[in-house]
Amino acid sequence: MTEEIKNEELQEELPPCEEASETATETDEATAEVDGKEEKKKKRRTEAELSELKKDLEAAKEEIAAANDKYLRLAAEYENFRKRSAKERENIYSDAYADALCALLPIFDNLERAVKYADGESLQQGVVLTLKGLTTTLEKLGITEIEAEGQPFDPNFHNAVMHIEDETLGESVVAEVLQKGYRRGDRVLRYAMVKVAN
Repeated sequence: MTEEIKNEELQEELPPCEEASETATETDEATAEVDGKEEKKKKRRTEAELSELKKDLEAAKEEIAAANDKYLRLAAEYENFRKRSAKERENIYSDAYADALCALLPIFDNLERAVKYADGESLQQGVVLTLKGLTTTLEKLGITEIEAEGQPFDPNFHNAVMHIEDETLGESVVAEVLQKGYRRGDRVLRYAMVKVAN
């Protein structure tokens, strides 16, 4: 009899199978509903993130296009600047060359006149005037003679080709100029060829 009471008690405690399956079904449905809501939330979040990433991508593409355009313009400007600079350098050189030659042409004219009217004294006078004209022209071009005779020997301006012993001159003093030297500013155009004493 105790067994029967125990069985009855157990049956009373346990819900019937149908009720348990209904409860399980309801639980499954509730879980499925919650899962469905979660999936929808995830999907909305993913779509929002995707939309945001697409916007970022478009913005990045626009920035790259702007930077590329800026780079191409800069490269074109540099190429134009380089060509313009090269052309200006060519023009500066040719203009300076032409100006120097134009400055020397009157000297050439004077030498032709001196040869044309060549008689002793007038020839000498013509050559002296031509030399004065040449000196003036060189000064206008900024070219000056390097002082040498009687000066201490300076290898920066003088080229010693001979050496003599002379008690009247000091040590390493230029005794004679064999060929004049010229400079323009700090740049030596031609070193003075000199004879150095002692």
